[in-house]
Amino acid sequence: MRIVFAALLAAASCAGIAQAQMSPPIGAGDVTTLDEALAQAGAASPSTEAAGAGIRAAEAGRDIAGLRPNPSISFETENVAGTGPYRGIGESETTVGFSLPLELGGKRGARVGVADARLSRARLEAAIALGDLRLYVTQAYIEAVASERRLAVARDQLRIASDALGVATDRVDVGYASPIDRQRAQVQQINARTGVERAERAMMLARATLERLVGKPIAGPLDTAWFDRTTLPASGPDAPMPVEDTLAFAAARADLGIADANVRLARSQRVPDLTLSAGTRRIEATNDQAMVFGISIPLPLFNNGRATLSQARAERDQADARVRVARIEVDQQISAAIADRDNAAASVRASEPAIAAAEEAARIARIGYGQGKFDQIVLIDAERTLAETRAAQIDALAAYHDAEARLARLTAPAPQLSGDNR
Repeated sequence: MRIVFAALLAAASCAGIAQAQMSPPIGAGDVTTLDEALAQAGAASPSTEAAGAGIRAAEAGRDIAGLRPNPSISFETENVAGTGPYRGIGESETTVGFSLPLELGGKRGARVGVADARLSRARLEAAIALGDLRLYVTQAYIEAVASERRLAVARDQLRIASDALGVATDRVDVGYASPIDRQRAQVQQINARTGVERAERAMMLARATLERLVGKPIAGPLDTAWFDRTTLPASGPDAPMPVEDTLAFAAARADLGIADANVRLARSQRVPDLTLSAGTRRIEATNDQAMVFGISIPLPLFNNGRATLSQARAERDQADARVRVARIEVDQQISAAIADRDNAAASVRASEPAIAAAEEAARIARIGYGQGKFDQIVLIDAERTLAETRAAQIDALAAYHDAEARLARLTAPAPQLSGDNR
């Protein structure tokens, strides 16, 4: 009987090792790779549409900034509806005039400069939106693949627990073990079944999240080979990353460009504008006509633009400080992503021998328990260690790919835009 138990447990061990190497596909169809998911998400994402609309709005704002002030036509009648000789319209004077504002101080050019800076920022926002979308889709893809792998491990653990329950039942029935062994095995099976249900829900949620980003259902399996493939970094420090060319730093620099342009605009608005006017006047009493000319200029008594200029300069100082903050934050984020990647790579590197050792320990524990050499607690501990080691490998692979995705997003080169303030 012991030989039969040992044979059953050894067969279960071999089957468990073989099944742990496989991740069964969810549905029939071609494999959906990460590149395909990224391409589909880029075509269906509302964030890219919003970024495109932002560029069109900034381009329209650039056209508006280049427009000159509209002229105006005036019609004026004097000396009517009064008393005495002014009772009727016999003494009226009618003036038809034309006035044209003249902008001074370079206001139009300053407005165009602000609009150009905002257009550059809008184009940069489009690049940032695309980079963020790629990161979100990649992270969703990683989680979807990892959830499939966790589900495969959970199902394997449920099969192992069911086999262990059968062996424990047989040992109890023939009097080789205490009934408490069967109870423990039943608890392990219940926990394993609950783990499968939890893993199934997590897998469906991860799939749904990825499908929402992609914009359509994904019927086929995902690229698990990509998930297993890692490029482990070599030992030694990495080369410094170019912080100045990253999207986050370019965004802060673009905000500084807008602030500089606003300072120039505020300075130009301190120069008063002129309004030239010309018209013709008809005198009803003599039926004569005369020309009327005029010029007007506002008096900067209450608002001379000094407060507006001070505000613009303060906002420029704020934007300049944020550029320095962005440099520090981006450098810290890159360093953290590199550290996370290297730590995950070390865990992936150690997971293979760890899993091999855990599988061998579980195999020996199954055989030993079947032969009555080991207590059931030893078997349960060995199975738990194997499950935890497999889960740790999946977590390490997911953490590695996530760190790689974050690093790619952080170091993505910014597009070259006009008006960069380096």
